[in-house]
Amino acid sequence: MITYTCDGEYHPILQHFPAADHKPGETLEIRGAKIPLPSHTYTVVGWMNEHQLAIGETTFGGRKELHNPRGALVYEDLMRLALLQAKTARQAIRVMTSAAETYGYRSTGETFSIADPKEVWIMELIGTGPKSKKVVWVARKIPDGYICAHANKARIGTFPLHDPENCIYSPDVIRFAVKKGYYDPKSGEPFRFNEAYCPSTPQNQRYGSMRVWSVFRRAAPSLSLSPAYHRAEKGAKPYPLWIKPDKKLALADVFALMRDHYEGTRFDMTKGVDAGPFGMPDRWRPLSWKVDGREYAWERPISTQQTAYTFVSQSRSWLPDPVGGVFWYGVDNTYTTCYIPLYCAIARPPRSFAVGSLNRFSWDSAWWVFNFVANFTNLRYRDMVKDVQALQKDLEGTFLALQPAVEKTACELCRKNPKLMTRYLTDYSVTHAEMTVRKWRELAELLIRKYNDGYIQDENGRPRNAGYPQEWLKLVVKNRPEQFRLPAKEEKTSEAKSAK
Repeated sequence: MITYTCDGEYHPILQHFPAADHKPGETLEIRGAKIPLPSHTYTVVGWMNEHQLAIGETTFGGRKELHNPRGALVYEDLMRLALLQAKTARQAIRVMTSAAETYGYRSTGETFSIADPKEVWIMELIGTGPKSKKVVWVARKIPDGYICAHANKARIGTFPLHDPENCIYSPDVIRFAVKKGYYDPKSGEPFRFNEAYCPSTPQNQRYGSMRVWSVFRRAAPSLSLSPAYHRAEKGAKPYPLWIKPDKKLALADVFALMRDHYEGTRFDMTKGVDAGPFGMPDRWRPLSWKVDGREYAWERPISTQQTAYTFVSQSRSWLPDPVGGVFWYGVDNTYTTCYIPLYCAIARPPRSFAVGSLNRFSWDSAWWVFNFVANFTNLRYRDMVKDVQALQKDLEGTFLALQPAVEKTACELCRKNPKLMTRYLTDYSVTHAEMTVRKWRELAELLIRKYNDGYIQDENGRPRNAGYPQEWLKLVVKNRPEQFRLPAKEEKTSEAKSAK
């Protein structure tokens, strides 16, 4: 399984590319580059193809002087090219690195998660300057039974130089760093890709390493990982590239890991005056700000309102590819979304996830429906989020409960009638995706009715005063003790006597 959030204020369109045959000489044009197509390309749903190959990413930026804005391909192009023509993670790595060096790479530093039914790899890649098509990169295989996390900060440090079964890299990845002065072999320190090409700073430790820490702390509480590194405390050790969780992670566990505002820690974003009266964990951008000339920064959580879409992929070697590969997809904030199952070889995407625009609200767009619910929930987060989670739990629980039966039928059809299997899985995926959007529209209507004008309707539909939490009222009084104070009864009596 790999999981991913694409954070950014834009309206996502779920991409679907059906398998296709191509004539000799047929090309795909991307920013002027004409890229030859193989004789056959595979079905792709989102970021997963029909062979259960899935790819996610995160941008780490890295050294600005290595950016090549003249390159033809951005990181998404590399991912798409790999999914169209690769069956395995190792093949995907070859396709991506070869395409970057052939046509030029125009993105900044990038970390990729690459999974097939048998292996999962993490690859980090960055360009070598504005006039160069070359890239430097390193890829490491995640050991079986372990989990890895990366979040907008390069993660691969040292790596084995003579273990091609578990680590592959560009020939000049160290030599180039030496040439640029990023690494001194005489220092006595081992070469670390992350420190050479994306040096640690208090900012990227706070924004990136903190999310890694939170995934690890929840998956393996027994490790008692310290927050010292993501707070940039002097001498603190970086978090390991991968860890062994305390128990095997089920699909629902991975959903849960993607829903996190550091609840239960001293960084809990549902606490404090900055969470408002109703414990809202979202913080509006920019992340950093100043007061009286001093700089401050909000925490950056895993769950954020800026998420455009998110996925969790399943790649399972013991099932036929069309059945084993599931692209669990959600739009908007991970905390308030619902992951829907899209099997990797479906013939069409659900329409409501493939339409819409950031510039026009529409109930036909799944993204706008989920966005509306998430934003409205922020008005009285502490109460409304319970209604959202109830529906989320019901739907995701139903999908997970149905999965064995659906896949048993699909496997039988795969043996007898593969075309009917594709139709069956397509109908199942699309129907349940559209049903989820419909349920979320109904949820929006419920929230508007139930939480209207500051009241909360009870089970009989009668509005009742809800007011504010006591702890927040205490903060109001502490901030302005006399503004809202009413005279006590004895004070009124005393004033009346004085008047006589």
